[in-house]
Amino acid sequence: MDVVPPILTEPVIWTADRAIKLPSWPVPSLLTAMLRGFACSCPACGTTKMFRGYLRVVDDCSHCGAPLGEYRADDAPPYFTIFAVGHIVVPLMFLVSRETDLSDLVQGLIWVPVALGLTLGLLRPIKGATVGLMLRLGMTKAGQNG
Repeated sequence: MDVVPPILTEPVIWTADRAIKLPSWPVPSLLTAMLRGFACSCPACGTTKMFRGYLRVVDDCSHCGAPLGEYRADDAPPYFTIFAVGHIVVPLMFLVSRETDLSDLVQGLIWVPVALGLTLGLLRPIKGATVGLMLRLGMTKAGQNG
């Protein structure tokens, strides 16, 4: 014997919850968040440090409580760093090669340390700017809501 559900007299209409949920931490403009991140400070408030090591991001900002550890930049900062360093070093290499008669060994002794220094110097600020971009856009790691 099948049970027949009761017939509804009025249709049920589902509506999506379109209320904008603002985070509990301050959300600056995109440029401000990226500049604060580039300065290696919290992109949300700009008062505390973003890193607890060379590239390890703190879990939460001690001042504003922004969950910085949820914004995983992964492979983007090394890519952006390689892009920036390549656009700085390669034109300089061509310019020095064209204007001087340095041997390949001397060129290598000059440009390898320059490229390595620029890479290590720019990687952390670029990661900070990337985390600032992700914070502003709300791009948390997979499986997180918000």
